[in-house]
Amino acid sequence: MATKERVGFIGLGTMGGPMAANLAKAGVPLVVFDTSAAATATAAKHASVTVARSPAEVARQVAVLFTCLPNDDVVRAAYLGPDGVAAGGAAGLVTCDCSTVSPEATLEVAAGLARRSIVHMDTPMLGSQPQALSGEIFFIVGGDRTKMETIKPYLDVMGRLHMYVGSSASGNRVKLLHNGLVAVTAAAVAETVGTCVQSGVDPYVFYDVVKNGGGMAFGTYFDRRVKRMLDGDFSPTFMAELMLKDARLALDLARAAKVPTPILEETTRTFEEAIAQGWGKEDFSAVTHVIEKKIGRKVTQK
Repeated sequence: MATKERVGFIGLGTMGGPMAANLAKAGVPLVVFDTSAAATATAAKHASVTVARSPAEVARQVAVLFTCLPNDDVVRAAYLGPDGVAAGGAAGLVTCDCSTVSPEATLEVAAGLARRSIVHMDTPMLGSQPQALSGEIFFIVGGDRTKMETIKPYLDVMGRLHMYVGSSASGNRVKLLHNGLVAVTAAAVAETVGTCVQSGVDPYVFYDVVKNGGGMAFGTYFDRRVKRMLDGDFSPTFMAELMLKDARLALDLARAAKVPTPILEETTRTFEEAIAQGWGKEDFSAVTHVIEKKIGRKVTQK
């Protein structure tokens, strides 16, 4: 989709780097910023990429801007800080935050940008690094629906599908509901696989039964993670420490809605233990190590 219109991209990490690369490969001229010199050097290998010195400098040069950042504080700083997007962006700029952050952070950023006549969309993602690399992310979009046509061409390059879910921060709420459920699933699968091994059942046989038996226990996480766990592969596509962040945000959402969530609370404590034991940089399936420690044996078979 070669275009002359420049697009901004701030945050070139595990997800943002491949996303920006896919835009560049599609012929989109990019202006990028990241605090990591290595990340910007990698992005700058694409001929259509210009490196800026601050988020404000990115915002001055583009009509549409994407961010992919780690947490609420970094998002607030990138948008509303002294050298942030609000300081550089002109009226009419459309910004899209792909980060997983709290609804409160999005509403604060959206309000700050609105004072500059900048429209802010929350566009969090389903998928992890493999989907970012392959351009198969699912975008959950909240904000001003009239801006969907403006951002759709870029979402189509970076992802396989997108869905508009409602007003500002609706995308965040949907993403946190989703990832809270994922965290619970990961902890439950870890307990089940631990029980499987400890009770003398061949875990590969159990995996085949669940996968092929047509029962309700089978799901995407089970399919993508259990054999990796049994093979001892905890290399990250989404780190445990990031899942803990998301689980805590999901818990905050539930508490704000006054919904009791004891299962999510216990799941969050289990992820906290995993991070405290030093497994935060491993894949979030490393929550399994907490169960391994409690039963005194590995679930890994190789």
